[in-house]
Amino acid sequence: MNENLFASFAAPSMMGLPIVILIILFPNILFPSPNRLINNRLISFQHWLIQLVLKQMMMMHNPKGRTWSLMLISLIMFIGSTNLLGLLPHSFTPTTQLSMNLGMAIPLWAGAVITGFRYKTKSSLAHFLPQGTPIPLIPMLVIIETISLFIQPMALAVRLTANITAGHLLMHLIGGATLVLMSISPPTAMITFIILILLTILEFAVALIQAYVFTLLVSLYLHDNT
Repeated sequence: MNENLFASFAAPSMMGLPIVILIILFPNILFPSPNRLINNRLISFQHWLIQLVLKQMMMMHNPKGRTWSLMLISLIMFIGSTNLLGLLPHSFTPTTQLSMNLGMAIPLWAGAVITGFRYKTKSSLAHFLPQGTPIPLIPMLVIIETISLFIQPMALAVRLTANITAGHLLMHLIGGATLVLMSISPPTAMITFIILILLTILEFAVALIQAYVFTLLVSLYLHDNT
């Protein structure tokens, strides 16, 4: 029980060289490119699921916003597969790193905001000052809206990092408690083991939900600026 709880979140290395890039590229193997006229059931199911999610996200967008469809579906597939692979034993989850999540959130947020200022300048500037604002409150509201705008990518990254990290820590704590209780009280250990199984099932759902939430919020930012 003296093991460092955060040791599993450290970036792995081999012979002194970081292998995070290889881990990030590994999920690409899970989505093979079809090279046959008739696909097998797995690839057909993947295509059906991708089209379903893409239809749900792109329903509210205009033609200009739908040009981001490939980027958004790639984003949700990458985050979802990375989160699921991180639930395997002795694996590393890149989405527990705030720096990586910021690296995904900031460029996408910046692209959406720049698109808004380029094509909808008046509407984008209008967000900084709601209609009917009293004159004495104008400077304060402009500052508050500016801060809230720049907080958006940080909120995206922190939400994903916190949810994935909290789930992994909880699984680690309950798993360690189960091992200790096996020699002390087997019935109690059985109860904690059942809780661990239920928590693992919940974490599979959280891994997919967080990928969807991250992508959906980026999609909403894009919708507000196109």
